[in-house]
Amino acid sequence: MKTPALPSASLAGLAALPVEQLRGAGPRMTERLAHLGIRSVADLLLHLPLRYQDRTRACLITQLRPRQEALVRGRILTADIHQGRRRALLVQLADSAQKTGGRLWLRFFHFGQPLMRRFQPGAVVCVFGEVREGPKGLEMIHPELEFLAEEPADGESSTGSNPDSSWDSSWDSGAGPPPTTPSTTAQAGNGQDASVPALTPVYPTTEGLSQTLWRSLTEQSLALLRERSEQLPALLPESLLHPLKLPRFNDALRILHRPPPDTAIEALLERRHPAFQRLALEELVAQQLALRVFREQLRASGAPALPGTGQLVAALRGLIGFELTGAQTRVLAELTADLADARPMLRLLQGDVGSGKTIVAALAAAQALESDAQVALMAPTELLAEQHLRSFRRWFAPLGIEPLWLAGRHKGAERASIVHALATGAAPLVIGTHALFQEDVRFDRLGLVIIDEQHRFGVHQRLRLRDKGQRDGRLPHQLIMTATPIPRSLAMTAYADLDLSVIDELPPGRQPIQTIAVPDTRRGEVMARLRAACESGRQAYWVCTLVEESEALQCQAAEDAAAELAQELPGQGIGLVHGRMKPTEREPVMRAFAAGELQVLVATTVIEVGVDVPNASLMIIENPERLGLAQLHQLRGRVGRGSVASVCLLLYHPPLTGQAFERLKMLREESSGFNIADADLRLRGAGEVLGTRQSGHARLRLADPLRDQELVQRARELAAVLYRQYPELIEPLINRWVFSPSVI
Repeated sequence: MKTPALPSASLAGLAALPVEQLRGAGPRMTERLAHLGIRSVADLLLHLPLRYQDRTRACLITQLRPRQEALVRGRILTADIHQGRRRALLVQLADSAQKTGGRLWLRFFHFGQPLMRRFQPGAVVCVFGEVREGPKGLEMIHPELEFLAEEPADGESSTGSNPDSSWDSSWDSGAGPPPTTPSTTAQAGNGQDASVPALTPVYPTTEGLSQTLWRSLTEQSLALLRERSEQLPALLPESLLHPLKLPRFNDALRILHRPPPDTAIEALLERRHPAFQRLALEELVAQQLALRVFREQLRASGAPALPGTGQLVAALRGLIGFELTGAQTRVLAELTADLADARPMLRLLQGDVGSGKTIVAALAAAQALESDAQVALMAPTELLAEQHLRSFRRWFAPLGIEPLWLAGRHKGAERASIVHALATGAAPLVIGTHALFQEDVRFDRLGLVIIDEQHRFGVHQRLRLRDKGQRDGRLPHQLIMTATPIPRSLAMTAYADLDLSVIDELPPGRQPIQTIAVPDTRRGEVMARLRAACESGRQAYWVCTLVEESEALQCQAAEDAAAELAQELPGQGIGLVHGRMKPTEREPVMRAFAAGELQVLVATTVIEVGVDVPNASLMIIENPERLGLAQLHQLRGRVGRGSVASVCLLLYHPPLTGQAFERLKMLREESSGFNIADADLRLRGAGEVLGTRQSGHARLRLADPLRDQELVQRARELAAVLYRQYPELIEPLINRWVFSPSVI
């Protein structure tokens, strides 16, 4: 392929060479590419195939199955325009060299006279696309096409016999032929043309950008890379990579864009191929460096040292009436040391459901309050914030400290009074929701920020609250808590800027929870068990996954469930809470359930965290197949907090999908939140587990913390070496991977 003439600006590197310089990238295409963050040739080269198609062998029509991607060589039987609800060109194919009787229909909604004229009965065509069930039988909609000049003999190449042939189905719309791309050889036998790639790349795309265009643009970009490899330099020193036996950076790009015939296909498809690992490693190193730079910048700002006097902490420990576990004591010592330091604490506190994170956070707050600093605790929902408010009032009010409460429902004079107390320092302790980082909220001497369930906030939201405590160039200490245990490999990538503390021990006396999966066809038996629990003086939760009726999700609405239970359990108190209730409506119900005045609490997943009723020993979760493992584990953790053995019933709607079955099976067999977190990561992926769709999270484009656990550890080690010995590479690496506009 002839490389297009390059402007003088290209001497600055392929990252400065705009895609407009490539053939086929006109103004409209350039605009569409920009929507994907692709503006330069370097961006194109880092936009890797999402998957690969095997086009090396043609399938017989009789071998085709729905949802299969396949290459078919067929002879045209008929080609007619069908005037139905939507005008379409229908082409009927039969196996070209075989008398199998198989028929395949090609359906085109966008077509013109040039294409129609070529679909002559008897002509031979190669098509590639996804097979679907159609009104007349198996069909392909807008497959990629290649017209053959003559019927090849068995075992001979089926492409390349027509110099004008090209894989595409969109060129006949009037725009002229597309840029020429390498054809793929289709074999009927076992032979294979060694000059043809074994796999055809399929790129992440958007409307208006065909795979033909992607292959053309990347082919031109690879040609530029061959000529000017120094303009897209490797940023990891080869001396550090030599022990890993990975390909060079540019070689890895070539392999992934155009896999050679001897490529290990399975390794490539599973993204375990050394070429992919080479790029994923560089991305992980860049992310580690970015987080390290971010952390060092924060710590360089300084923080108020909060050593405390020990008096308030000692008084609180005497008030709570129980001894801390060994794990709680160890973590508290880590927090105590961090708060006494003049550098800002940046610590993530993990702990399983019921492990006692909140009291450890309260003791850390007490140390900050002893040092005459303000403390702010932020929770993602009003319900969880209310639970924290109750706990902190119970612990701190007897010590003469009344926590303030700030949420979105506070308006007018009431809100103004709270905001004034925070700004003047009259309120040393505040608990609230997102309302804490709103523009008008100011603090006098904020020294400690506690964020609960961090994964439900975006990073920028957390930093906005931290910035409110900036004073004289110093930042408040930060304690981030989560009851969703995070697998180590994931924590090392997503939270590498934070120190990690883990409470890996449950308080003594916690009872094991028996988990049973029951189909909703046995609803009557479940109701009988609930009735027996209530009559024995125990309390129960009945959890629904939706507030309103939804036929699509087949979920029982919480309101209907409460009405049903009131009929089934006459004489028993039934309460109802959900996220659409006003706090003034919800709070009395929660208080009544906690006081034992209600036997059953019907709720949505708003009770996932923060509710602590020791007398509740039965949890019934409807439609658990709709929820993730970590959320189910959180819900289950609402019981088992007293001295009586507890049961969690998973009332599912059959039939279960394979993944739903695996989730419920794991929950029945496993009680460790950390093991469940690993399984949740495997089933749902890092984005869902961490909530990385929240604003501000850095999203890994290539690497996967679970699949690439060994690379994560290696990346941490390499990042440390680069930080010390190769500071000049830090900014280029971060710019290429962390701040790169390309989205894969």
